Amino acid sequence: MISENSGKEIYLNNSPNQKLKLPLQATILKQKKMVLSMTGFGKTTCELESKKITIEIKSLNSKQLDIFSRVPGVYKEKEIELRNIISQKLERGKIEFGIYVESLGKETTSQLNVPIIEGYYRQIVEVSQQLQMPLPSDWFATLLRLPDAMKNEMQELDEEEWKMIYSAFTNAVDQLITFRKQEGASLQKVFKAKISNIRTFLTEIEPYEKDRIDKVRNKIQENLANLKEIDYDKNRFEQELIYYIEKLDINEEKHRLAHHLSYFEETMAENSPGKKLGFIAQEIGREINTLGSKSNNSEMQKIVVKMKDELEQIKEQVLNVL
Repeated sequence: MISENSGKEIYLNNSPNQKLKLPLQATILKQKKMVLSMTGFGKTTCELESKKITIEIKSLNSKQLDIFSRVPGVYKEKEIELRNIISQKLERGKIEFGIYVESLGKETTSQLNVPIIEGYYRQIVEVSQQLQMPLPSDWFATLLRLPDAMKNEMQELDEEEWKMIYSAFTNAVDQLITFRKQEGASLQKVFKAKISNIRTFLTEIEPYEKDRIDKVRNKIQENLANLKEIDYDKNRFEQELIYYIEKLDINEEKHRLAHHLSYFEETMAENSPGKKLGFIAQEIGREINTLGSKSNNSEMQKIVVKMKDELEQIKEQVLNVL
């Protein structure tokens, strides 16, 4: 026998001397799982002595994991680490992230390449004298547009700086996950409401089932009665009528639809159920379509249309489920 005390320790046979260490997923009180959306956003900033670094990450729905990045050259060597964080924590979706650096001091990595500019100046003066052309009125605008007029000093990544960026990036991803949970909670409420509505509509079909079969039987008998000159085997007629009516029977469809609705609700509690929920929604649609084709009753068809409307809203939203 397994029991639990107030301190959350788990004992065998109510004996503190027989403690049972269980992994988190095997504990008695399991944490309730919830639907996660693939839509999310996270943003963090960190400040160094001479720069402010902003990290943004957002995600949209996608069938697989697609990562797009905008990372300054100095951090390129570490990009694979950032991608690994994303693949481990976010699983699926179209992920876009960027690292943006804002300089806070007077220092800059771009410098004027004076020897190159001086060489350009001399060449322009010589060409002007040889071709008797006027010199440019705005020397700086002319010279700074020429190739290699500016030079960028190569920067080396400081390890302490990278630790701060790594921590900030992790926080941004965690923010995105929190956003996903909030969106997922809203989606879960929508799914539960829509599934409940379809289940209610399914019960509303029942009053029309027997009535429609009686109408079909009476209509066939009336048509045969109008054909007075034709004699027919009544026993054979009953057999054919039963066969025809059985083709209109919807008990199996109702049972399968009820099962699919329950399965959809159960699947929402699984890890990353998005694709599976999409498949179940397709099966729900097949059963609803069969109900519609077999209904042979205007009121039943109206109810089927309502079911399809609820299901269509589920299908639209399930595309955004992780």
